[in-house]
Amino acid sequence: MLLPFFFTLRAARLPVSPKEFLTLLEALRAGVIGPSVDEFYTLARTVLVKDEALYDKFDRAFAAYFHGAELKLDLVRQLPEDWLTQQLKREFSPEQLADLQALGWDELMETLKKRLEEQKERHEGGNRWIGTGGTSPFGNGGVNPAGVRIGKGGGGKSAVKVWEQRGYRDYDDSKEIGTRNIKVALRRLRRFAREGAADELALDDTIHATAASGGMLDIKMRPERHNKVKVLLLMDVGGTMDEHVHRVEELFSAAKAEFKHLEFFYFHNCVYDFVWKNNRRRYSEKTSTWDLIHKYNRDYKLIFVGDATMSPYEILQPGGSVEYMNEEAGSVWLDRLTQAFPKHAWINPEPQGVWSYRQSIDLVQRLMHQRMHPLTLAGLEAAMRQLGR
Repeated sequence: MLLPFFFTLRAARLPVSPKEFLTLLEALRAGVIGPSVDEFYTLARTVLVKDEALYDKFDRAFAAYFHGAELKLDLVRQLPEDWLTQQLKREFSPEQLADLQALGWDELMETLKKRLEEQKERHEGGNRWIGTGGTSPFGNGGVNPAGVRIGKGGGGKSAVKVWEQRGYRDYDDSKEIGTRNIKVALRRLRRFAREGAADELALDDTIHATAASGGMLDIKMRPERHNKVKVLLLMDVGGTMDEHVHRVEELFSAAKAEFKHLEFFYFHNCVYDFVWKNNRRRYSEKTSTWDLIHKYNRDYKLIFVGDATMSPYEILQPGGSVEYMNEEAGSVWLDRLTQAFPKHAWINPEPQGVWSYRQSIDLVQRLMHQRMHPLTLAGLEAAMRQLGR
């Protein structure tokens, strides 16, 4: 049964070895977990994944293999697929939505067990049975704010337990690039310079000089060639950036390949007094924005990647952040960063045609001294030319 699961993980390009898979099977035979999908997920991830950066990739492969299974195994009974196919879209008044009562977790699961035992046919649009489009806490496509979604697809995105929910995830820096054009565009920023002492043997020049001198050894040296470009990459993650994940991952992967000296951090919507490296530990392992300013020299090229789509208050007002009470406005921190790193640019994945309709984008453009470019090949080339001046 689990051999296809192993091949699913390998197909997702997870470095899972046969030895690790056999260890997982031994743990199952030893009965270290109960008959629970949740417990199996935790055990499998612990045994098979050795790098936290691969957790999200594992989550996607796990969800793909188990088809969004979200219930304890001892509660699951196969339900006909057409029971769970959303065919009805319903709208509810605010009063009806306010009347929906959320069950506690234990009561929710016990009630679900009874429904599975009692229900004999497909149901749609009700408030009790497992079905679609209703106010029942069980099913798919309904609006109960605290329920269990069964099957894939839509709904109010407020179920208590949803396998596919992954929160803010790190961008995948191993994302395969479908075209070399992004790398070529970024390569415009690279400047190889001859610096330092002449400590590298120029072999071709030595051969030519020796031959020209009638065989007398004439050693020629040259300065070492190296990539001196330093990049500080700050990337917006979560919220409205979710729809741009694929393109940002392509950019991130290309940047990792092209820039030898690359430092990256995440922020959400606007930069405030801290950023982070790992989205799973974004509150426990913060990096002060002041530390960025003090640690990295002015010769770093500062590149923001984000859609700049937010409430203007998040940029202009103290306490405007949607996540915590920031003491200083985002505009203050953007100004400090652009002053600390004179070579800076903002890459925006939103289509350039909508920029003029977003007040927040206009604000960020002004704070970035009009150095905002679209996430297109032409936009990247323009940004690299600007950073290279």
